[in-house]
Amino acid sequence: MGSFVLPAAAETPAFLAEIVGLLVGSAVIAYVAYRARLVPIVGFLLAGVVIGPAQLGLISDRELVDAAAEIGVILLLFTIGLEFSLERLARIRRIILVGGGLQVGLATAATTAILVALGVEWRAAVFTGLLVSLSSTAIVLKLLGDRSQINRRHGQVSLGVLLFQDLAIVLMVLIVPALGGEAGSPGEFLWALAKAALIVAGVILIARRLMPPLLEMVARTCSPEVFLLTVVAICFGTAYGTSLAGVSVSLGAFLAGLLVSESRFDQQALGEILPLQIIFSAMFFVSIGALLDVGFLIDHLPAVAGAVLAVLVVKAVTTGLAVRALGERTPVVLATALILAQVGEFSFVLERAGASVGLSPAGLGEDGAQGFIAATVLLMVATPWLSSLGSRTGHRLKVRQMPQPAAQGTEPEEGAGLAEDLDGHVIVCGYGRSARTLTAALQSCDVPLLVTTLSPDGAAEAQERGLTVLLGDATRTRTLLEAGLMRARIVIVPDDTPEMAARIAGVARGLNAEIKVVVRGRYTVDAAEPTAVGAWVVVEEAEADARLIGKLLTDYELPADKIDAMLLSLRAPGKPREVREAFRGRTVVDTDRLVEPRLDPGACPHVGDTRPVVPSAAGCEDCLREGTRWVHLRVCLTCGHVGCCDSSPRRHARAHFLDTGHPIIRTVEPGEDWAYCFVDDVTLPSAEEVPAPTPAGER
Repeated sequence: MGSFVLPAAAETPAFLAEIVGLLVGSAVIAYVAYRARLVPIVGFLLAGVVIGPAQLGLISDRELVDAAAEIGVILLLFTIGLEFSLERLARIRRIILVGGGLQVGLATAATTAILVALGVEWRAAVFTGLLVSLSSTAIVLKLLGDRSQINRRHGQVSLGVLLFQDLAIVLMVLIVPALGGEAGSPGEFLWALAKAALIVAGVILIARRLMPPLLEMVARTCSPEVFLLTVVAICFGTAYGTSLAGVSVSLGAFLAGLLVSESRFDQQALGEILPLQIIFSAMFFVSIGALLDVGFLIDHLPAVAGAVLAVLVVKAVTTGLAVRALGERTPVVLATALILAQVGEFSFVLERAGASVGLSPAGLGEDGAQGFIAATVLLMVATPWLSSLGSRTGHRLKVRQMPQPAAQGTEPEEGAGLAEDLDGHVIVCGYGRSARTLTAALQSCDVPLLVTTLSPDGAAEAQERGLTVLLGDATRTRTLLEAGLMRARIVIVPDDTPEMAARIAGVARGLNAEIKVVVRGRYTVDAAEPTAVGAWVVVEEAEADARLIGKLLTDYELPADKIDAMLLSLRAPGKPREVREAFRGRTVVDTDRLVEPRLDPGACPHVGDTRPVVPSAAGCEDCLREGTRWVHLRVCLTCGHVGCCDSSPRRHARAHFLDTGHPIIRTVEPGEDWAYCFVDDVTLPSAEEVPAPTPAGER
């Protein structure tokens, strides 16, 4: 009988201790920071300071941490790009070119002048000016995103300036060797500019022509795994391609997000990639904090404090002047100047490039490099408070500068910032007969709301009832943003024409894809235009028919589920033909036609549970009810429920199975004829087809 030999213990991978130290240390310190009511970004920066190589030394492999941090930057900028579009980017092109160009030029010139006056050699002074001119794209956009301020005016201006800075890095990388005595030729500068222009042009071409059909093809696999891999491949592939051309990976990742945002799958992509972005973004902030040597900071505290104050003043003043040159108001100038008053992560890359050719911050050698790191980390830690200070001060100035109301104080001013204290509220657009009834009901239930109207008389009447009123046109972007659209829960258009309701819904959904828009219409035909832009329409005609038929069917003692299905179908926005026009290419179901199983009885044990069914609605029942969008539709072969597939944001077909246990659904997509069993995780071909291997797992 042979002896039993225990296998040798597996060797622990060298990188695992670093990863465990980083994650566990970050989680513990970030939790303590959260309990201390600190902004998460500050918690992660402090975690990096504590566990970094100069303090506890839990992480010492800089290459590993830097790689994780780089991934975090790429994913963060990709998600920001997803929330934009080429049209929205074109609207801020003046901010990018004029505002960004002035900010970088003024900050570089001011820093250079100050250092030369203090006796610093001019090449080192210019190099330091380039370092100071850059701001932290990752921190600023993370703060704006967390506070839902990316679409506010100072958020748009900040984004434009940051995009120019990312483009300017291309030239800065070429300028640094020249400052160090290794000058490049004029042709190299021109080629760098041409490459950047070609990259942007290529992105626009791909976004318009190739990306929508590519993502449509991938989404039709109904596999979240394939979709996620495709999105990640687009993100990192674009970032890598731009880096090969000499453009920063952050700009490449942002452009990749723009590519995907031009398709109708932008929200699905955002939902899939967001968990990855959160993890790696945290690693980025930890890695920045790990650069700080607390011992050096303590030994040179007066010098570092002076550097922090100098950078803060230079960045705030020069950014403020650049934004003022754009014609922006004082509140926007203040908010933008203070949120950009730090030094960016790509300044570290530029600093290392300068070190390789003998340049250092302020010409101070290693002490200059350490002082630069210390000042940068401290400014990054202070950025959340500086941002809040800028927003609060700007708001106070805005209120103080507003003209006083009329004698009775009954007419509200446009842009009064009345929604600043509202969150999760209802925006009621207009103040007609239905709006009066609706607002009274909401008011009696203590539901927070705000009314927008163009009628001074209506505004005065609403104010007399104690309602918050904003005098403005709800089809205007500025009015909806002033009404707190990014923090609101629902937008209601109770009294307007279908055309105006569709315009309001289109603007609202364009600014905030998650907002629910509810429109009230008189006739079924009124539902087409608002529905086409994502609004949920309540039709008087359909509601009257539904109540009448519901009463009749109840008296005949029909099953409750059949009555509910019939009523939901009646309340769907329009008949099948009208719905097809309204949904602009999205698949809809003909509610007058039976859906037959047509399945081989031996294909699956659950085929016996199926029967011919009448679709319960023209579209996904739950998406129609919630005012959200779907990608593909499926019909339950047990009860006729219509739901959306797993490529859709809400995955209502699967949710219906989890609620009811009904096992088999059938596709209603044009040109497709198959079913899927949730229980056995198998795709079932039609009985008329020759069975062939198909991917399991309908998604």
